Amino acid sequence: MPYVRDCEILENENVAPGHFRLRIEAPEIAQEARPAQFCMLQIQPGYYPLLRRPMSFERVYESSVSLLYKVAGDGTRLLSEARVGQEISVQGPLGNGFPLEEDFDRHILVAGGIGVAPFPALAEALVSELGRRPEVIIAARTKSAILCDDYFAELGCDTYVATDDGSLGVQGNAAQMLEELHPGPRDRVYVCGPMIMMSTTSEVAVRAGASCLVALEAQMACGDGVCLGCVVESKKELEGEKMVRVCCDGPVFDTTIIDWEAHNMAYDR
Repeated sequence: MPYVRDCEILENENVAPGHFRLRIEAPEIAQEARPAQFCMLQIQPGYYPLLRRPMSFERVYESSVSLLYKVAGDGTRLLSEARVGQEISVQGPLGNGFPLEEDFDRHILVAGGIGVAPFPALAEALVSELGRRPEVIIAARTKSAILCDDYFAELGCDTYVATDDGSLGVQGNAAQMLEELHPGPRDRVYVCGPMIMMSTTSEVAVRAGASCLVALEAQMACGDGVCLGCVVESKKELEGEKMVRVCCDGPVFDTTIIDWEAHNMAYDR
């Protein structure tokens, strides 16, 4: 069940240019949170910023959670200035996380940029609950935007890095890297990142016959399905509309129900 709690900031660390890790003391939320679920943060008291900001759980500890975020506007800029010991209002956990199912030979995590945020928690859950170490692909434009690769390596995951400019790992993108791993019908692929990256990577997985789940990112005002600000086009009809709400119907979806064509994000065949 979701809670609304004032939570103490334990850490707000700059981990890469423009990227921060926020860790908050939140025992009730930590007990309930699952990989790819998220919370809504009230950045500071008052009316600015007016709306809460959605953040995926990066890792879930016994009594705290960490959130990995990119400074992309006034809200996240103000959040990056928050200090240890301050309290922040947190609503969560929200949404539906990644299901953990044993019926797959391989689990392959594919992250684009800040889309890596939900994957440390997923990797830990796959190891602790299923006894399976996933393979991990991390792709970004350049070296400075590659996050969490050291953590996955420490966890014992085979980790592959690709950058657009070749400054770290191989020069290429996430879809190309996934093709190199040759997923098959007995494998599950988990994807999070920019829409174009999720579309092209999903196409590789589906073409190979692999199960593919995507964790969508969207701007949202409420986080619990009321405002309809986070809807995306779907191939599945819901209440008379072919739309799904990222916040409460997702954020995790089987990629085959997302209408990538409607987003002009279809794989270029």
